[in-house]
Amino acid sequence: MKTLKAIDGPARQTLAVQATLIGAMAVWGLNVTAVKLLTQSFDSALLAAVRMVVAVAVLTVILFWKHRAFAALTMKQVCALLLCGALMVYMNQLLFSEGLLRSTATNGALIMALSPLVSALLAALLFRDKLTPKRMAGVALGLGGVAAVVLSHPGAGLSRASTGDFMLVAAVISFASGGALVQRLARRLDPLVISWAVHLVGTGMLLAQVVGRDNALDMAALFPGWWQWALILFSGVFATAIASIVWNRAIATIGVARTAVFLYWVPVFGVLFAAMLLGERLTLWHLAGFIAVVAGTYLGTGRQA
Repeated sequence: MKTLKAIDGPARQTLAVQATLIGAMAVWGLNVTAVKLLTQSFDSALLAAVRMVVAVAVLTVILFWKHRAFAALTMKQVCALLLCGALMVYMNQLLFSEGLLRSTATNGALIMALSPLVSALLAALLFRDKLTPKRMAGVALGLGGVAAVVLSHPGAGLSRASTGDFMLVAAVISFASGGALVQRLARRLDPLVISWAVHLVGTGMLLAQVVGRDNALDMAALFPGWWQWALILFSGVFATAIASIVWNRAIATIGVARTAVFLYWVPVFGVLFAAMLLGERLTLWHLAGFIAVVAGTYLGTGRQA
């Protein structure tokens, strides 16, 4: 067995990126519960805009704290950043929230678990990334693990395809397409700069939509209570700003296809947090799903994947 010192620099960097990705997925798993609670107090578009404003503020502070310089951008890079912001923040946020309103939580979780497969197909199409049998086996195992976790929930069931389901599929494609653009941009730009620019663009679009509504900036709508804002700060600071930096840095290091495999962990962590915080019961199906997700992540992110 190799010791830590025996692992070369690039391999050690990859392990560090994967470890931080697991942490980010845990935060996203907890964020699912936080956002569900916040939808009881906020309009979906207003909630997305407020969370993104908090995220942009945090990313701006980090950007100046790290003293990251802005390189001269080409017109092609500017257009790519604008498109990333529209796809990964604006379209993804709206399609996901509106899709869940028209579909079921079970359908939503399983459809979002298609993201690694979509990302692998895009990487193969755009970057000639090989769809090896090992990688596809990892994708299949991970998807099976997510299905075991989600469908084992009491009362879970698949509804017939609806408009909401198609919107959720569009949200997956939107996020994965933006991730593919990030991989291309990361060859020349710092991942922190990319995260800041993408969220600035997406937030501007969300604010433009929200401000045009009647009573959108009403104080009662913006400040329903202290605990809601505690959740917004958690969601905006950790689940959006910090996690987006981790995500984009991972894409720059190991590629969008391998990074997307870690999304399988989000529903797993979501179930674990529901068990710890809400007292929901864990079953052998959850254990089987957890094992499948671990195996799928290993197969889908290995060097020969």
